Amino acid sequence: MEVEFGVLGPVAAWDGTGEPVALRGPRHRAVLARLLLARRRVVPVDRLVDDLWEDPPPGAVGAVRTFVAALRRALEPGREPRAPARLLVTEGPGYALRTGPDTVDAWRFEREVSGAGALPASARLDQLRRALDRWRGPAYADFADEPWTRAERSRLAELRLHAVEEYGRARLDLGRAAEAVADLDAHAAEHPWREDAWRLLALALYRSGRQGDALAVLRRARTLLVEELGVDPGPRLRRLEQDVLRHADHLSPEPATADEPGSGEGSGADRDAASGDEPGPAAGAGDTSGPDAVAERVWARASAAFDRTVAAGSRARLESTVGLLRELAMTGAGGLEEARRQRTAAITAAEELGDPELTARVIGAYDVPAIWTRSDDSAQAARVVAAAERALGALPPHGHDAVRARLLATVALESRGTGSTRALRAAREAERIARGLGDAALLAFALNGVFMQSFDRAGRAPERDAVGAELVDVSARHGLPGFEVLGHLVRLQARSALGDRAGAEAHAADVDRLAARHERPLAGVFTRWYRAMRLADDDRVPYATAEAAYREAADHLHGSGMPGLAAGLPALALLCLSERRGLPAPADGSADWGPFEPWTRPLVLLAQGRPDEAAAALRRVPDPPSDLLLEALWCLTARAALRLDDRDTMRRARHALAPAANEQAGAGSGLLTLGPVADHLDALGTALDERP
Repeated sequence: MEVEFGVLGPVAAWDGTGEPVALRGPRHRAVLARLLLARRRVVPVDRLVDDLWEDPPPGAVGAVRTFVAALRRALEPGREPRAPARLLVTEGPGYALRTGPDTVDAWRFEREVSGAGALPASARLDQLRRALDRWRGPAYADFADEPWTRAERSRLAELRLHAVEEYGRARLDLGRAAEAVADLDAHAAEHPWREDAWRLLALALYRSGRQGDALAVLRRARTLLVEELGVDPGPRLRRLEQDVLRHADHLSPEPATADEPGSGEGSGADRDAASGDEPGPAAGAGDTSGPDAVAERVWARASAAFDRTVAAGSRARLESTVGLLRELAMTGAGGLEEARRQRTAAITAAEELGDPELTARVIGAYDVPAIWTRSDDSAQAARVVAAAERALGALPPHGHDAVRARLLATVALESRGTGSTRALRAAREAERIARGLGDAALLAFALNGVFMQSFDRAGRAPERDAVGAELVDVSARHGLPGFEVLGHLVRLQARSALGDRAGAEAHAADVDRLAARHERPLAGVFTRWYRAMRLADDDRVPYATAEAAYREAADHLHGSGMPGLAAGLPALALLCLSERRGLPAPADGSADWGPFEPWTRPLVLLAQGRPDEAAAALRRVPDPPSDLLLEALWCLTARAALRLDDRDTMRRARHALAPAANEQAGAGSGLLTLGPVADHLDALGTALDERP
């Protein structure tokens, strides 16, 4: 498999297995970026020198050759000494990167966008979605200030905007106008000079039965174009306004089928025209006199007023969008997934505006409380961390302490489970700044980051308990219900780890009470799993009863919007239940272990009667990641090592678990347990003929 390259975001490379290629320093990355920009053509050494340095040092040519040599080693690690390079080649006066046509994300993006127009509407939608998903941030993001990237960055950004509009048009062609509104609204707000964005948004609103909103959008577009750019709307935009006013038939023909190519504005849903300028209750909504209907009308009128009065493309609109995404994330399920998707779009939009303070506020405003220590989307989390680091570097050196602390807390939260020393420092710095400012909401956010970075070793439940207690206290005094729920969840986990069942139960009850009062449905996922764990830990409860409780809890994970929690957890919980009750691991091979497979495989192979393979698998087991399941995975490793008499692994496990001697293995997750860590240490000590 060939090396793949990415320029739609920070410049990156991945080897044939999908692992990142270490590109060393910024000059190495700059050489790679410059060669990718040349599209397989030769770049003379002199040109590389001029592009890399504003004032080249005396040894610049030699330095370029050193960078190229290092890149060759990174890109072709298996190449024999003195064998000719296959990928980064020397030709005439310079170098060329002879990579394949499908190995650079920008090249694939271009082909997908250019080829989408001839496809049937459904296939066109899918292809454009794939193309847009290739973007990890602004093109050549780490070389945004370099003159040699400017034209290409501009060209790719324009092509991306075109793709976004074509994606919206494909939705309209399929009769999915209402679904397209939110994305087109965000697109028009971020790029108010694009008439196609306004036209598509207005058409989507009209086909969703919102004639008044469609007219308001067209009038707002006219005002912006005239007042900010000094130009009149084009004839197509003016004609659309007239057509909306007279309910022109051609605005709402039959939608294209999945088997036929769409035809732009000539396809779409049948019109169900709105009758006024303000949205009202939906037809067929039933009783319109109750409190729910009143709340719906208030929401509709307020959002319509916001649309009319807050200029599209304004900083206020972008920042308000992030606030809405924050609330959406806490509704759970589809809301959380949608908020996650739109968050990176908001960050990208802010970065493209070139305002580092706005970007910092947009990133830091997403202070959604987080309890689970595995990321739902590690690639997206890495992009958010990279954007936060860029924003930190771009902020003025003095002032902006609050937004700086929010960026640092974001780095700490989004680096969960990575064991990053940078993230640990960021958490501590965010906490220090927040305490100095006396800002309760900022302190709660920073403490969330401190919690996420408290898994560098086993046995830190007492420290997390203290963090949870402060979260509860600060949040209760300052009206921060989301972080108050988080504080009780942290304490539920910590008290479980410390064997305080009554304390954990009290915090579970507080979580349920606050979640019901403040509409935080995701919290119930964790208390349901906690109660299943309580049954699993009680030897008086039959195995079948505990198993049924876990299966019911697993059913509530589906559609929760938390894949980082759901992946592999049900199978792991049942394995821990079996181990806790002295039963063998499942041996039929059907379990989905997700990311936990390395630590469960030795026990599964033993249950299948394959000890040699189990021993080989155990020797390959890595140290568990720095998260809530650290102790549980070490205990599973210890159990396999004891059965296979692997003394080296026993010593590793005993050393790692020793700081948690007074805790319950795995119970700190609030999800599963393997009993007292001390029991595992005693078994290891006995096997090693040493005191535990």
